Amino acid sequence: MAKDFTVPPVVFPSGGNPTTGGANIAQRRVPTAPFQPPRPSNSSIPFMSFDMGSAAATAPSGSIYGVPVGGGSSANFDDEEPLLDELGIHPDQIWKKIRSILNPFRVNHFVHKDSDLSGPILLYMSFGLSQLLAGKIQFGVILGWIVVSSIFVYVVFNMLAGRSGNLDLHTCTSVVGYCMLPIVILSALSLFLPHSGIVRFSIAAVFVLWATRSSTGLIVSLVDGGDEHRGLITYACFLIYTLFSLLVIF
Repeated sequence: MAKDFTVPPVVFPSGGNPTTGGANIAQRRVPTAPFQPPRPSNSSIPFMSFDMGSAAATAPSGSIYGVPVGGGSSANFDDEEPLLDELGIHPDQIWKKIRSILNPFRVNHFVHKDSDLSGPILLYMSFGLSQLLAGKIQFGVILGWIVVSSIFVYVVFNMLAGRSGNLDLHTCTSVVGYCMLPIVILSALSLFLPHSGIVRFSIAAVFVLWATRSSTGLIVSLVDGGDEHRGLITYACFLIYTLFSLLVIF
């Protein structure tokens, strides 16, 4: 037997929209803005927020999105290290090492334990500039000879010392470079010396012996077992600085 159900009629208004009054308004969802990420609760800076009004309201006066503008940001650079220190260049240490070479009879090897290449590069550039004033463009020759000379001293010493040799290439390059100071001074003095004669050769020999004594004393003091082979190390250093003096004489 069929049952009859009472169904209330559905009435649509003339505009085609459902009625906005009564219980229907409670069933509608409030539309939300698209692409609205959640905001962190502990931050006052809106991240990727489209609400520009709230961002301007939360930022204090004299700031943009919570970042201070003007002289307040300069306080962050007070704790920064100097640029030269960040690059590993210490002018005070370079000056101490150069000053220790000025006395060939009493070289302070303690300041050369921390080897660097900033001072040698400065001396190489000074040597090249003084040669340039003499009409000789020899920057490439100087750089190439320095590399070969450092490797030469490194190989000679470690072959002599054997397994007990502890001279590394970085320290060897630093010592050879800093001991170029007498040759740099010779190159500067050669601008005022006669171009030929016994005087030029005699002064060059003095500066070569100066550089040889300084480099030999540093190498023997910085490594173990250098006293046993001091004569051969002196001979190798003498050949190196004699070669550089020839650039100045001729």
